[in-house]
Order: sequence, then structure tokens, then C-alpha cells
Amino acid sequence: MGYLETFINTLLGMLDWTWRSIVFQVDWTQNYFWGLVGISLVVWVLEIVFPWRKQQAAFRKDFWLDAFYMFFNFFVFAIIVSGFYEVVNKFAIDVLGINFKSLAIINLSDLPTWSQLLIFFIVLDFVQWFTHVMLHRFEFLWRFHKVHHSVKEMGFAAHLRYHWMENILYKPLKVLAVMLLGGFEPEQAFIVHFIAITIGHLNHANIKLDYGPLKYIFNNPIMHLYHHAYSLPKERFHGVNFGISLSVWDYIFKTNYIPENSGTIKLGYSDDTKMPKSFIGQLFYGFKKSE
Repeated sequence: MGYLETFINTLLGMLDWTWRSIVFQVDWTQNYFWGLVGISLVVWVLEIVFPWRKQQAAFRKDFWLDAFYMFFNFFVFAIIVSGFYEVVNKFAIDVLGINFKSLAIINLSDLPTWSQLLIFFIVLDFVQWFTHVMLHRFEFLWRFHKVHHSVKEMGFAAHLRYHWMENILYKPLKVLAVMLLGGFEPEQAFIVHFIAITIGHLNHANIKLDYGPLKYIFNNPIMHLYHHAYSLPKERFHGVNFGISLSVWDYIFKTNYIPENSGTIKLGYSDDTKMPKSFIGQLFYGFKKSE
């Protein structure tokens, strides 16, 4: 099969899979479309019933923009780039001789399922934490990450408001992590993905949670709100609280910061007024050095 045929077949396959998910023809364990909808509705109801910032409206500022981002980043973009990723994968195998097993440093196949899932979850989360730090440390990456930090009122849907270029960085590193595990992605990986979506939604939700002693392990809304703080101490100008699902990396690497928990802090960054208000404007934001 040639590269063009691989691209087209993968693109059509992803499109078909997404449509079958929407019309309930995909098993619930793999149905990320309705999984995302279900998790979003549950967390949104919790925001409405138990609001942390009581003055914040249920349909907060940019609610619909963020809701659109959820489906664009999770499905539309995935469909668009699926063919490109498969072509790159085919090139790596055909030309470079690299496949999912060639870089393996760990064999998890003999471990119990629960421990396989736990290792899978921890490794992927660390890779994402490290990538997130890089998005703040390097100016050319920060330009794209500004889209996520342009949120001015925090809510669950802000979880998936991010520039499509972030996927270009995150995806290869996540694939590399899977390759280091011997190309391992367990059949029950849907559990890890749904847990990650839920934690991510809660981290951005208008709910006051810190999980007690478990706050040193799991990221939470109080901790993550300060990741979006407009003002931070000068020595923390690169950012704080980079955790995705787990907070433990921030405590290990001393990037944790929670001075108080009122939830009333100003969000954004110093020049966030330059951020376009529309999705189309944000879609092409970040490519100019001046942005």
C-alpha cells in the first residue's frame, strides 16, 4: 500500500469511526464521543449545583467557544491529521526500520492488568507533564499555549481549549512513550483515557476540590487555578502547577504553588488582550514571533 492510499484509507477510517460513535455503533468502552459528552454533562451539573465562584454564570464567558474546542480538538483535528500520522508511521517502518517494539525498554505483558494500566497511566502523565513544562519554557511553544491561557473564567470546557499545534508536539511524545513500553497499549486503555478526561475536566471546573491528602498525588481545581493565574512571583515567571492528571510531579520537582484557595484570582497573562476572540483568529495565532 502506497503512502497516498495509506493517508486516504486512514482518514476515511477515522471519519467512519467517529460517525459510528455518534450513532451508537461503537462499543461503549471505545465510544469517546459520548464518553466526552457524558463526562462533560456530569461535571457541568456539579459546577451548577456546587459552584466555587458563586458569581460565575453557568454559561460563563467563552462557554460556547470552549465547548466547540472540545469537539474540534478531540475529534475534528484527530480526523484531519490521522492520515498524516499513519503516513509517518509507515515511513518509520519502511525506511527507518523503527516500529513499536524497536525502542522497547520495558516488557509489561507478564504483569497483572491493573499494574499494566497503572504504569501506562503514570508514564503517559509524566510525558504530558514534561511537555507542558516545555510549552511554558520555550517562547515559540508558549505562543501557541497562550490560547489555553487566554481563558478568563474557568470552567470544565476550558480543559480542551488549546491550539492545534499542541497536538503536533504532544502526540509524537506520547507515541514515543508507548514505544518505550514495547508498543504496549492495553485493551482496557479506555479506562485510563476516561479517567484522564474526568480529572482534566474537574481540574478546570468551577468546583472547590483539593482531595485532602490525595492532593499530593492528584491534580485538582484549586491547584490548577493557580496554573492559570495572571500574577505569579517573579521567580516563578515560567509558571507553576504543570500537572495534568497527577500533581506529584510538581511536588517532586518543586513547581507547586498554592498561596490561598479563595478562587477569586485574576486569570490570563500580561498581554492576553492581543488574543483574538474568535476560534478562527485563534486557529492561526502563534505563528508570528510578535504574538
